[in-house]
Amino acid sequence: MPLALIISSHVAGSRVGASAQAAALVQFRIDSMIVPTVLYGRHPGWGIPGGAPVPIELIESMLDGIEANGLFSQTDMVITGYFATAAQVRAAARSIDAVRAAPREGATPQAPARKPTVVVDPTMGDAGKGLYVPAEVAEAIAAELIPRADVVACNAWELQHLTGTDAREPQAAVRAARLLNKPTLVSSVQRGNEIGVVYADRKEAWLAAHAKALRAPNGAGDLLTALYAASILEGQTISYGLARAVGGVAETVTAANIWNAPELPIVAMAARIKQTSPTVRIERLA
Repeated sequence: MPLALIISSHVAGSRVGASAQAAALVQFRIDSMIVPTVLYGRHPGWGIPGGAPVPIELIESMLDGIEANGLFSQTDMVITGYFATAAQVRAAARSIDAVRAAPREGATPQAPARKPTVVVDPTMGDAGKGLYVPAEVAEAIAAELIPRADVVACNAWELQHLTGTDAREPQAAVRAARLLNKPTLVSSVQRGNEIGVVYADRKEAWLAAHAKALRAPNGAGDLLTALYAASILEGQTISYGLARAVGGVAETVTAANIWNAPELPIVAMAARIKQTSPTVRIERLA
């Protein structure tokens, strides 16, 4: 069974961060190991969250315990998200290196094992909010995690912050993504009355778009990252993986609005997040 290491926030009362991603990955029979960077009661968007950042010593100790149990050798995917301190970012970078260096069971020169995939969500800010982590955290993410990423999963504002290039509309997002020189998933891309997600690498680029929702609960980006990560582990094509991931998010946001739910109903939408949505259109950009 595939195994993911998620290093991000744990928020007890909101469907965001690592716990939201783990709930989504379960639907694809992917187990998760969560190393929390913060322990909050609710998303800060609701007000004072309660809880606190996790001390770096505790994070490092948890990672040491996972490694000591031989689980780095079994890790198929690493997902990073929210960090409260630059020291946490550096600990995540060291763990990525350790996961990649860990020997894979059953691997031979003739049949090498599949390498773990690293998905970095550079959680640092958003349009209308600006940078919402300390500047040193954003700098550490750019310096330590982006170079280690196999896929970068960011919103348009974060991509612009990383590259200094506008990324708000589809073709601009493609140009900005290619400056990272990494396969990149860009959310919150606008085109008229639509909102969508752009995927771009050196060879191809795609847009999955749908009508804008009146309201989107927190955590849509975290859910998108998890759903696209699942498609990588399944070996899906880029276009199908993107369409399915965006469809799962769109259907979950729509359900939240219909049910007037303040949080994303990820578990309730278990069957739908594994399917494409008729509300999402897929378009090749390059």
